Amino acid sequence: MAVSQVATRDRVGLGWRGELAAGILSNLAHIDVLEVIADDYYGAARARIAALRSLARQVPVSLHGVGMGLASTMPADPRRLHAMARLMKEVPAESWSEHLCFVRAGGIEIGHLAAPPRTPCSAAGAIANIALATRIVGSAPLMENIATLVQPPGSTLDEAEWLARIIHGAQVPLLLDLHNLYANAVNFGHDPEQLLQRLPLERVGAVHLSGGHWIAAPDGGQRLLDDHLHDVPSAVFDLLTVLARHAPQPLTVIVERDGNYPSFEHVLGQLEWARAALRAGRSA
Repeated sequence: MAVSQVATRDRVGLGWRGELAAGILSNLAHIDVLEVIADDYYGAARARIAALRSLARQVPVSLHGVGMGLASTMPADPRRLHAMARLMKEVPAESWSEHLCFVRAGGIEIGHLAAPPRTPCSAAGAIANIALATRIVGSAPLMENIATLVQPPGSTLDEAEWLARIIHGAQVPLLLDLHNLYANAVNFGHDPEQLLQRLPLERVGAVHLSGGHWIAAPDGGQRLLDDHLHDVPSAVFDLLTVLARHAPQPLTVIVERDGNYPSFEHVLGQLEWARAALRAGRSA
């Protein structure tokens, strides 16, 4: 049975991408952990699984799912859960994670990580799906907050209330995406630090950092789009410092980049900035 390992110190790592592979493999001494998109390996050939297993022998690896859609009143697809269970055993990975979103309904795939209405009903559906996922995979997932450009219609809970209800109800760690939190806060008129401090920070097990860019909004203003194509902004590193100040447990921080790749030296610089933000929070 796969068992999540618990970090004993703050760690900073990177999302594994093929375009970054050469730089990653040449700089493993500067990377504490790698996060791999699990869906890319469901049903993969033996050679690909063997390569991933070899990578996991060199550096701790976590698996990140993107297609389960666990935050739904519809039951999760057992086939995807069993695929994750097999991959966790084959690699093996130290942990796995998914998003608090829905991605399909009525057999229709929407091709997007969408925020459901934030209601007690959707929270209960997420808790039930997380319990099912935990039973099948053999270990509990870290669950990630998502960014949204529109407030989910029909919501009766705000984002912090909804997240806390699920994390506490399911008794799982929070994978706190700080750029998603920052984007949602600035897009809907909230203070990012105040939103951060309303979350169950004692349950944060891992952190995502990424970047985005401003796009035109229907009201004539602008909204921040989380696209993983840009550097982590300084405001998000500041939030990491605040988190490190208030969360006493060790944090595993992953920098995500999905395109528009800079030099690998620049990527390593983003990791070092994250380490500096953690040190600043721990020493405060």
